[in-house]
Amino acid sequence: MSALRFRLLFLLLLPALAAAAEPIKIGLTGAFTGGSAPMGIAMRQGVLLALDEINRDGGVLGRPLALVERDDQARPELGPRIARDLIKREKVAAVVGFVNTGVALASQRYYQEARIPVMNAVATGSLITRQFLPPRHPDNYIFRVSASDTIQAEMIVHEAVDVRRLARLAIFADTTNYGQMGREDLEKALARRGVKPVLVERFQLRQNDFVARLQKARKAGAEAILTYGIGPELAEIANGMARLGWRVPLIGSWTLSMSNFIDNAGPNGEGATMPQTFIQQGDTPRRRAFIEAYQKKFRVTRMPSPPAVAQGYDAMVLLAAAIRQAGSTDGAQIRDALENLIEPVAGAITVYWRPFTRSNHEAIDARMPVMGVVKNGIVVMATPADNPVPAGNVVIP
Repeated sequence: MSALRFRLLFLLLLPALAAAAEPIKIGLTGAFTGGSAPMGIAMRQGVLLALDEINRDGGVLGRPLALVERDDQARPELGPRIARDLIKREKVAAVVGFVNTGVALASQRYYQEARIPVMNAVATGSLITRQFLPPRHPDNYIFRVSASDTIQAEMIVHEAVDVRRLARLAIFADTTNYGQMGREDLEKALARRGVKPVLVERFQLRQNDFVARLQKARKAGAEAILTYGIGPELAEIANGMARLGWRVPLIGSWTLSMSNFIDNAGPNGEGATMPQTFIQQGDTPRRRAFIEAYQKKFRVTRMPSPPAVAQGYDAMVLLAAAIRQAGSTDGAQIRDALENLIEPVAGAITVYWRPFTRSNHEAIDARMPVMGVVKNGIVVMATPADNPVPAGNVVIP
C-alpha cells in the first residue's frame, strides 16, 4: 500500500477511531445534599463502584463509561431543568437516578420524550414505572432496581398485622409524593385485611417535634406506628416516643435504614423494622467481596444506605449489559435490550435473569426483599431464616 493510500485510509478511519475512544456519557441524578443525601450518596457510591469495574474490564463497546452528575437536592422543580441539561447539552446515552419519587415523576417525561432510558435506583413510588405504560404510550423508557412501595407496603402490613397480630395501627407519613403515595399503599394493604388505621398523621419535612401527634396516637390506642418518610423526621418520631416514655413498634419503609435515622435516633431507634433489598452482612462470598470492595474504595466501614449502594451498583451493571447487548448507544436499542436481556447479569443483590420484559420494568419482585431491624446501631436481618430467593432469579453464592 502506498504512503498516500495509507494516509487517505487513515483519514477516512479517523472519525470512527475517535468515536470508539470517546466515553459513553451516563447521567447520574439524585439528592446529594439535604435530608435525602444518605440515599443519594449511597446510590452514587454504588454506581461508581460498578463503573470502576466496567472500565477496568475495558468499558462497553470499546469505550469507557463516564458519569455526568447532577444534584437535584430532592427538589421536584429542579428535576426538569436537570433533565433538559443532560439531554440537550450533555447528550447522555442513559440516566441512573432518582432518589425521590417527586423528582422522578416531575422529570421522567423529558427522558421519555427523548427516548433516553432511565434506571431508577432508589425512588420507590409505585407510579414511577407506570407513568408511560403501553398501549397508551408506544414504549416505556423508565426502569427500576428498587422495591416499589406496592411491595414494601404489603411487607410492612404483613409484619404488623399477620406476624405481630396488631390491629390498632397509626400511620405517620410526610407530605411529599413519596410519603402520600406510600400512605395510600399502606391503607390499601390494611384494607385488604379489613383493618382501618386508628390515626393518619401527615407531616412536613423538617418537622422536629412529634410529641403532640404521638400523644394523639397513644390516646387512639395505637399498638404500632407505621411510617413513610425519610431519616431526619423518622428519627424525631423515635425520639418523641422516647420522651413520652411510650414504646410501641416502629415499622416503616426501607428509609428506616438510613444513617441519619440511625444516628439521630441513637438508642431510640433500636428495634425499628423495615423492608430491605440489601443488608450489609457478608452472608455469601459474593456479598462479602462486594462489601470489602466498597469499604476499600470509600475508606468507610458503614454504608450510609446499604440498599441504595447495592441498587446503584446493580442499576449500572444492568445498564452496561444492555448497551453491550444492543451494540449501540441509541436509546431505543438500549430499551429493547433491557426488555430482552439474554445473558445473566451478576449484581450485588442477586443474579438477574431476564429481569425486565416489555410489560414489567421492575427488577425487584415481591419475594426478593427481606425485613431488616436496627440492632446496636446497624441494620441486620430481622429473621435470620429469611432467604430472598425469587422465582427466576438466584441469590449470588
